[in-house]
Amino acid sequence: MADLEASLAEIEKSPSQEGAVDLIVCRPQKNARQELDDGELTIEEGLIGDNWKMRVAGSKNQSVHQNTQLTLMNSRVIAAITKNKDRWQLAGDQFYVNFDLSKGNIPSGTRLKIGTAIIEVAAEPHLGCKKFAERFGKDAVKFVNSTVGQLLNLRGINARVIVPGNVTMGSCIEKVEA
Repeated sequence: MADLEASLAEIEKSPSQEGAVDLIVCRPQKNARQELDDGELTIEEGLIGDNWKMRVAGSKNQSVHQNTQLTLMNSRVIAAITKNKDRWQLAGDQFYVNFDLSKGNIPSGTRLKIGTAIIEVAAEPHLGCKKFAERFGKDAVKFVNSTVGQLLNLRGINARVIVPGNVTMGSCIEKVEA
């Protein structure tokens, strides 16, 4: 846990206005991951090929899940949790970005341009869960779910697609006016 907390200074240096996409991951089915060089975002599907829409169809709270088409995680956070980039995808997020995802920088309702698409940050929190603990350990969950972790959105954010578009590895992510 001390090693993770020592990483906070580096995480807090994440770009706050303009960053980059470091990894794109599609989840075609439960517990399956596919790294992509590029992805297409649509209002209806989220990331094309991802199983988000299938999971929503089986949910009792579909209105909440409409705002959680996508999840983004700060790549500096996942790098602090696991030194092996091949394990990043196990976190279950679609986009790993070198960008400040803190509540202070991008509160819910903030719009972000990612590649040529525009997404909107959801109010629903994205927290570490049982699967995250199984994959990365209890200390990782304590770290991302701590008070500071939640303020900085260390586990990441939920978002929905506002304007369809394409995202490629290395694409820019930046705040845009609503």
